Amino acid sequence: MSNTTKAIIIISAICIIDQVIKIWVKTTMVMGQEINVIGNWFILHFTENNGMAFGMDIPGEFGKIMLSLFRIIAVVGIAFYLRFLIKKLAPFGLVFSVSLILAGAIGNILDSAFYGMIFSDSWGQVAQLFPEGGGYSSLLHGRVVDVFYFPILRSTWPDWFPFWGGQELIFFRPVFNIADSSITVGVITILFFQRKFFRALEDNKNNETESNS
Repeated sequence: MSNTTKAIIIISAICIIDQVIKIWVKTTMVMGQEINVIGNWFILHFTENNGMAFGMDIPGEFGKIMLSLFRIIAVVGIAFYLRFLIKKLAPFGLVFSVSLILAGAIGNILDSAFYGMIFSDSWGQVAQLFPEGGGYSSLLHGRVVDVFYFPILRSTWPDWFPFWGGQELIFFRPVFNIADSSITVGVITILFFQRKFFRALEDNKNNETESNS
């Protein structure tokens, strides 16, 4: 099986799993609803955000449009880079990592681009898919669905701690989705194995040069 086929399978599988979970959440849960999966530290918590990964936000209409356009440009750029790596016979570990990043970017941009058009709002009600009269927003103005919440540690910041002293301490606080996880795993894998990956890529490039000379 070629690296191109493997990359397509990885990207398709992650996007499908990500979207199936998000659609299930949108059509069965109300905004803010929680389902305890394992005790109080693995929770399905339905929330949405207008911005970036792990619930970060960019306020305003202009910020939303710019972020959506940036995501589209990023997806195109990553796709071209992945194609370049495959053509240069990059090690599969690097192809795998970039495929994860691309899949995650596609997964979240689908929400941002289309969910506002195909879903009704989730505030105080379970959203309808393809509602009469249209969705809650327009093209590129959808909100990204987040659901996984792991508040593994719950405590209180010491009173002497700057800024947060006496306030509630929760680790891990962000709510995220499969696409976020895919991007994170891809980036971390590249950071950990970058020497190995890019040394092999350089060796392949040198071998190709020698073969053509």
